[in-house]
Amino acid sequence: MKNSNCDKMILAILQGDDYPEAIAELNEHGFYATVLRSTGGFLRKPSATIMIGLNHAYLDEALALLRRYGERTEMQYQPALGMPSVPTPTVPIPVHCGGVVLFVLDVEQSLKY
Repeated sequence: MKNSNCDKMILAILQGDDYPEAIAELNEHGFYATVLRSTGGFLRKPSATIMIGLNHAYLDEALALLRRYGERTEMQYQPALGMPSVPTPTVPIPVHCGGVVLFVLDVEQSLKY
């Protein structure tokens, strides 16, 4: 368990669609997290804030796992002629989406009762 002797905390804000996969992958690698549903200005969409307490020795590993959720491409379909009110064929356009905002904090004291 990489959360023992916790001296760092990662606050990761992910898009709402991305967090279940991120949590599953973190768990597979021995990281356990608390998920808070959130909304706000960082990503301007429903999001989840993940709190991960860990030992500094595992910080780079956790950040590398979270980095994978920093970007993805989805196809959006838009009218071919650029006139949304006129029925026209649609064209798939790749759109960059997703994202993760990370904060790494020092933990002065960690207690478990």
